[in-house]
Amino acid sequence: MKDFTFDISTKILFGKDQLKNLAGEIKKYGSKVLLIYGQKSIKKIGLYDQIIKIFSENSIESFELQGIVPNPRIDKVRMGVKIAKENKIDFILAVGGGSVIDTAKLVAAGALIENDPWDIVIGKAKVENALPIGSILTLAATGSEMDTSSVITNEETSQKLGWGSEFVRPKFAIMNPEYTYTVNSYHTAAGTADIMSHTMENYFSLNDGCYLQDRFSEGILKTCIKYGPIAIKDPENYEARANLMWANSWAINGLLDAGKSTAWSVHAMEHELSALRDITHGVGLAILTPYWLEYCLDDETSEKIAEFGYNVFNLEKSESTNEDAKKAIEALREFFSSIGIPTKLRDESFSEEDLPTMAKNCMNNRKTPEINGFKHLVEEDVLNIYKKAF
Repeated sequence: MKDFTFDISTKILFGKDQLKNLAGEIKKYGSKVLLIYGQKSIKKIGLYDQIIKIFSENSIESFELQGIVPNPRIDKVRMGVKIAKENKIDFILAVGGGSVIDTAKLVAAGALIENDPWDIVIGKAKVENALPIGSILTLAATGSEMDTSSVITNEETSQKLGWGSEFVRPKFAIMNPEYTYTVNSYHTAAGTADIMSHTMENYFSLNDGCYLQDRFSEGILKTCIKYGPIAIKDPENYEARANLMWANSWAINGLLDAGKSTAWSVHAMEHELSALRDITHGVGLAILTPYWLEYCLDDETSEKIAEFGYNVFNLEKSESTNEDAKKAIEALREFFSSIGIPTKLRDESFSEEDLPTMAKNCMNNRKTPEINGFKHLVEEDVLNIYKKAF
């Protein structure tokens, strides 16, 4: 196990009655708030009106940036930065899922620099501070409420890139599972797959001696496998929504990769799907992951993949580790299919002609033209995985 520092400063307010604490948490940092949210969902469930009432009753001045879409766009970030600068915003409240929170993070950092905020994403501008952020979570998927990362799409350059800074880790997150009751079955399935992908990106590593972290990962994966289908079938099942929401946070907040060397292989490949076809992120991850594991399967990796099958899917151990690994991959594919996620890229309107372009962009958008993860990948490998998934 490698040396590591583990420090999560985000305060979690979890449960049905935590909105009452919103004003008190905001006022620790400011009273001039930029409220960032999506399209209609928070108004439909009455959350927007509750927030505005709390602002009014507690002398909190607010401005709004609305209409954030999945795979959030840089143009909305620029609008948010403009609002923040012109109105001397001192706190940002993100209400929604990962796309809203990711937008808020870049607005928070971009508001304190002179550069265009896209310069932060591509590494041309350094983040040395940021406006404080709080979040109210309405979708269990990305874990953005408790981490330092953000992913933004630039439609002008056809890029979807990730960046991160400790300065944009949210100060608090209000997490009421009831706010996810109206999430439809498709996005509940995609969110479940997203949580699982974050967990698997951390889980599939070799020879790191991180026994405890892997058992944490397996627990999160088993939680998703148990409660994802329940939430899809019974959207207002509080137990299912609560467990998915809490699994969501712990999949990506630094717990699972502490002491490990991990390279997020599938996320790098999926970002090109979203950039090109605006595919739902969790769906893209679910399609690619089994094919990636099949491509990675060899004498060095088979034991870890088979272990995944034994401990996550309760598969019986046979005399062939390699065959057990294949069964584990198939169990994962069958689970994703069982919750309504397609298994092929062609089902999401991709063509064979798209594949070489995405493989090339996948490597061009990295600092190094390779992925040193569970298995070393170069452009040709990525293309082969896309072809298997097509």
